[in-house]
Amino acid sequence: MKKTEMAVKGKPKPKPVLWVATPQRLIAIDMSKLKINHYDSPKFEVLPLPLFNMLNLAEKDFPFGMSCFVRDSKLYMVGGEKPKPGASPLLFPRQPRKVGHDKSFGDRGLSPYVYVSDLSKLITCGLDLRKHHTPMLGAKPIPIVEEIEGNIYVLSGTPWQAECLLPIPTFEVYDPSIEQWKPLPEPPFHEERWPSSQIYKVIYHSVVGTTIYVLALSDRDYSDYYYSYNVNEGNWKLVGKSVDKLPVPYPFTPLCVGKFVPAYNDIFIYIQFDRVYAAMIPSNDKSSPTRYQHLDEVDGDLLNRDVPSIKGVVVELGEHEMCIMQPGITDSEHDKLGPCCSILYITTFKVEKLLHSSSSSQARGLKILKTADASDVSQTSSHHDNDVQDIRAPFLSITCLSKGFYDLDAWGPEAPHICSAFFHQFRYERGVFANLNFRLVTWTTF
Repeated sequence: MKKTEMAVKGKPKPKPVLWVATPQRLIAIDMSKLKINHYDSPKFEVLPLPLFNMLNLAEKDFPFGMSCFVRDSKLYMVGGEKPKPGASPLLFPRQPRKVGHDKSFGDRGLSPYVYVSDLSKLITCGLDLRKHHTPMLGAKPIPIVEEIEGNIYVLSGTPWQAECLLPIPTFEVYDPSIEQWKPLPEPPFHEERWPSSQIYKVIYHSVVGTTIYVLALSDRDYSDYYYSYNVNEGNWKLVGKSVDKLPVPYPFTPLCVGKFVPAYNDIFIYIQFDRVYAAMIPSNDKSSPTRYQHLDEVDGDLLNRDVPSIKGVVVELGEHEMCIMQPGITDSEHDKLGPCCSILYITTFKVEKLLHSSSSSQARGLKILKTADASDVSQTSSHHDNDVQDIRAPFLSITCLSKGFYDLDAWGPEAPHICSAFFHQFRYERGVFANLNFRLVTWTTF
């Protein structure tokens, strides 16, 4: 008995790592070194981002702006754009027309390639990205990547050099069981056209069950258009020009980004602009309204900083633990965070239901929401700020585990866009990190 206890005590502790993909880098953040550092504290300081490792993709001659997904302990990075040989990769997102594409790479400088690394064989968090033997059928700049019912759907985003033609197909699906790509119907906002007639730019997207929703901006009338694609029906539909036309709760629209709390199938944590909310989605009782709770414990410091933000991400860390990452750039006169600095707000927190919140039977009932068509979701998206603030009683208890602002020297001089982020735990044994588990979130539009 004593020997068993000693063995358990001597077992190496898991190393929690938060992987973040930017257009040029893949960064591994040591979550064990994240701290609680309140913005209004007299001892507040912008801390250096604690890193395990950082892979500069641009310096290693990989495409710019790849997106990633994780499956079966393997990391896949897909698509992107290749600047001209010898050009500064830092200049490309700022002056893409001046830099131009490497026409000898992929399809006119756009990448159809997939690179893969086995996460179960990581050594000191190093990555060995190798080109996969099955490229995509069409090159995809800044692709949107989503897994639905075991298949990987990839949609071309808006390239940095927006004038370039998009290769066809712009939308395809990968079946991992047979390792094959299949072209899908071209979306109305993606047609191979000359620069003078290019109309749409992909802005945001979301996924509800088996339906993908896309928000596209029209250059012709500067209006937003919402489209949907159901993977079972296999066709695109124009939903309308207003978010209220979407047949889903507001947190699931392209205007928000979020994740379900794994322990609760009816609790959805999401970011709306600079604010963080929880939504309790009704399951069995379709007449009940969606309830909302503003998570002031999570975004209080974020609201106080007065910094224009770039789209953030929500990451699952465990059954009850969640993470919010919100990048931003300070203005020229910000005295506390520093002028014209790229910063990253990171908070990790534990989510628990209060006793008076919904029963476990309701939570189990909402499992349908994750797999059903969007038409099965009863609540509409006609919820605005006034609805969010009309909270009669909180239904969650939030415990912050870490909170603070971090400088982005590791990010380099590029703007702090997040392409994808995923959580991964390692156990260090004799110099090798053994794979334990991971969770992935993807947000690939800019």
